[in-house]
Amino acid sequence: MAESIASKQIAFLWEGTDSRGKRVRGKSVAATELAVRAELRKQGVVPVKIRKQSGLFKGGGKVQPGDIALFSRQLATMLQAGIPLVQAFEIVGAGHDNPAVQKLILSIKADLEGGTALAEALGKHPLYFDDLYVNLVEVGEHSGSLDALLDKVATYKEKTEAIKKKIKKALFYPAAVVVVAIIVTVILLLFVIPQFEDLFKGFGADLPAFTRMVIDLSNFMQERGWILLVLLVAGVWGFLEAKKRSRRMREGLDRVTLKLPIVGPIMVKAAIARFARTLSTMFSAGVPLVEALDSVAGATGNIVYEKGVMDMKEEVATGQRLQRAMENTGLFPNMVVQMIAVGEESGSLDAMSAKVADFYEADVDNAVDAMSSLLEPMIMAILGVLVGGLVVAMYLPIFKMGAVV
Repeated sequence: MAESIASKQIAFLWEGTDSRGKRVRGKSVAATELAVRAELRKQGVVPVKIRKQSGLFKGGGKVQPGDIALFSRQLATMLQAGIPLVQAFEIVGAGHDNPAVQKLILSIKADLEGGTALAEALGKHPLYFDDLYVNLVEVGEHSGSLDALLDKVATYKEKTEAIKKKIKKALFYPAAVVVVAIIVTVILLLFVIPQFEDLFKGFGADLPAFTRMVIDLSNFMQERGWILLVLLVAGVWGFLEAKKRSRRMREGLDRVTLKLPIVGPIMVKAAIARFARTLSTMFSAGVPLVEALDSVAGATGNIVYEKGVMDMKEEVATGQRLQRAMENTGLFPNMVVQMIAVGEESGSLDAMSAKVADFYEADVDNAVDAMSSLLEPMIMAILGVLVGGLVVAMYLPIFKMGAVV
């Protein structure tokens, strides 16, 4: 029902004059032009010109996690400024450039206008608002501190998105360079090496073994390279599908990732940072510890840590201290365990968890920069071996002829 109502919403561009006679313009989203006029009059604006904005919801992107973080911050800021909830959704939705985000916000706004609670309206879109997000909003609604809780949600989303970007940065650079190196190698094998092969046919001498091997590889790529391409595409597709469908495979990959040199320690720090940030956000919102650990488990971003946190939840539910439960998992450094223990003893678990999160988020940032510096010479060596090896193979016969002469 909400989706059908939202789909009827239209964006209107308007011009008018405010109560001081000053000319103003803007954009509103409503079902009809009459609704826009009525809304403008409520705001003290006399509309002069109203027209539909064409093609607002025709295609146009997807809702990204960064969009949800930005929406959360905008909504929190408006509520703290005293703007009513429905009007805040109107302003945020009308001001967003991404049509998909606009449609999502309008759907939620339509539910709110129908009397649905915000948490329930958000819960209808689980792809964009997870249980943690909905639970925190629900706590805010029940406690009468929705603006404060939304501010916490916005901060949480901003922090988690920032750490995701750092992880992507850590993995993207080496992957991109390796892909470029492979593409350059394939181009050399398909288009450059055959030119040298034609040149070598007139030498009347046996070619060096390395050169012969490279030429044979070039011939294979020209004749049967499509087979490798098909196998590569099928392999990548099969791997992604298996990863999507098999939790056991994802868990195995997560375990391997945590043990990788260079990358592994960064993944461990990122998981701990997410754990601490989520725990701090949930606990400061007044969510009971056992219930909070449910959301914390899913927010770690790693199945190994997710299972570890769920084990912690079972122990805490039976009366075990959080510090002891963390020690039993073997997943957390002693420093983290001790800081959580101090937080438990002093009754400031949310504050100590936030300090742990701040420390590990900064540590991830530094580790990513250090990894980039460390990988640069390794990547250059790989490029040198791939491209330089092909060049040397082609010039070996020329060097051999020069030595004979």
